[in-house]
Amino acid sequence: MKKSLLISFAIMIILSGCGSSKKQLERGNYDAAIVSAVKQLRKNSDDAKQIATLERSYRIVNDQDNERIRFLKLEGRPQNWDEIYLIYKRMNERQALVKTVLPLNDGGRSIDFPYVDYLTEMIAAKRKSADYYFAHGNELMKSGLKDSYRQAYYEYVRAKEYVGDYEGIDNKIQEARYLGMSRVFVDLQNTTMTIFPQDFEENLLAVDLQALNSEWVEFHTLNLDKNTQYDYFINVNVRNIAVSPDQTAQRDSVVKREVEDGFTYKLDNRGNVMRDTSGNDIRIKKYKTLQCALISTLQTKSCQIDGDIEVIQMNPNKVLKKDPMGAQSTFEHVSARALGDIGALNVSQLERTKIQTIPFPSDIEMVVRCSENLKNAIRGSIQSNRRLIN
Repeated sequence: MKKSLLISFAIMIILSGCGSSKKQLERGNYDAAIVSAVKQLRKNSDDAKQIATLERSYRIVNDQDNERIRFLKLEGRPQNWDEIYLIYKRMNERQALVKTVLPLNDGGRSIDFPYVDYLTEMIAAKRKSADYYFAHGNELMKSGLKDSYRQAYYEYVRAKEYVGDYEGIDNKIQEARYLGMSRVFVDLQNTTMTIFPQDFEENLLAVDLQALNSEWVEFHTLNLDKNTQYDYFINVNVRNIAVSPDQTAQRDSVVKREVEDGFTYKLDNRGNVMRDTSGNDIRIKKYKTLQCALISTLQTKSCQIDGDIEVIQMNPNKVLKKDPMGAQSTFEHVSARALGDIGALNVSQLERTKIQTIPFPSDIEMVVRCSENLKNAIRGSIQSNRRLIN
């Protein structure tokens, strides 16, 4: 109710800029009409049309508010005091706004709305509203339900916001917050024969928890308190690891290249050196073929990790979702050696001959290489299944 009233009042203010005060009055947007009329009267306090609009709108909307307060009080529901407080607050703000252009004069008639002390009523309604929220929060805390704890948290916060002097209110807010929070433990379950290094497991679960957390959901990867009860478990199950053997493939190729190798003179039929039109001897370039055997070595090794990710709810105990998970990493290294005239090689081939074979990574190193891809898979699965956790 509080939020809807504030939104309604804000809309009224905004509407004041969407038409004349008279049009707002005709549409029943009385607060918007008042705001628009006051704005015009600040420019011209003798504007009879604006005075009439202000006077009528102010009377109508105040009558409506007073009638609504009378109904809420007669109804006698303790939760009504919040709306009563907000209406008094709105009337007080409206009075303060109109006061900025009073008194007004309309054809010799003095207009000065009587001052009403809303503060006393506001304080009383605010206190009664806070009493209701505090008492309602206490009742909600008895239910044993998370949704009720969360609602109790909001009730206590509002009670403190309104009054703030209830005994133990801060402890009650903390307790409701703690009991209303859903906690999720993300755990790695390795059912293979491979033993992971400790830092590998820690890195694998080093997801951005701050990005995953929401107002009422916390994700944990470290169980710092053994007494903490978790509402959900996300089990990252590594069920199969396949690392290929070291593989070496060799490819031989012969590279040939034609290069200049001096020149000869062009001769005529008599064996004399021929000349061009400028009288210069005509030369013919000579070429020779360079040849080199290029022996390329390709070293490869791969790792495939498969498993699944389970989202488990503890109360009641059931599997909410089970998604397949997998990641792959590949080691690949190319080196080469040359036999023959390396002048036959191009720049790329020549650079390759400067690279030597290297030791193959171990099986566990191949597993570690998978960690980043696996981490992305874990993060994506948790992100897509967040809607299941509340």
